Amino acid sequence: MAKVTKISRPKLSKTDEVYLIGIFKGTLVTLKHAFKSVFGKSRGADSLNSSGLGVTMQYPEEKWDDELPEYYRGAPALVTDEQDRERCVSCQLCEFICPPKAIKIIPGEIPEGDEWEKVEKRPQEFDIDMIRCIYCGLCEEVCPEQAIYLRKDYAITGTSREEMVHNKQKLYEIGGKRVGLVNKWNELK
Repeated sequence: MAKVTKISRPKLSKTDEVYLIGIFKGTLVTLKHAFKSVFGKSRGADSLNSSGLGVTMQYPEEKWDDELPEYYRGAPALVTDEQDRERCVSCQLCEFICPPKAIKIIPGEIPEGDEWEKVEKRPQEFDIDMIRCIYCGLCEEVCPEQAIYLRKDYAITGTSREEMVHNKQKLYEIGGKRVGLVNKWNELK
């Protein structure tokens, strides 16, 4: 049998039973931080001191663009190569791995006689619902053709749900060109 040990609560003093002392101490800490931020002595006040009120960033005028870390994962976008060819081969790995199911791909065939017909397919439709996207980066990691990248964009807005669904044309527009090796154009594939 297990040994049962009784633990008694510590006896509170009369000052501990009165919560006013704890409330007073908390108020002092709050006032100390408030005075530091008003007088510009709080942490980060030098770089973000546009209004003179401490570390509050004035968002539309000031942005985090210069201070984003190298590992920041923003919104996904499709990229083309130097010759404006689509890198995506509609393998649908990004669609399958997307946890919130924000990516929808409808593959399309490349017509016969096309210069790039050896590439099996390309996306006919490629939609990413930016409302559902959780910016996890799994789509970028799983892409074998380096066709989808996360850009350093954190201010994605729209006035309707339809505006927040980025179609293939918009994804290529905001993604731009990416220089480098693209596996699907190799002859040895």
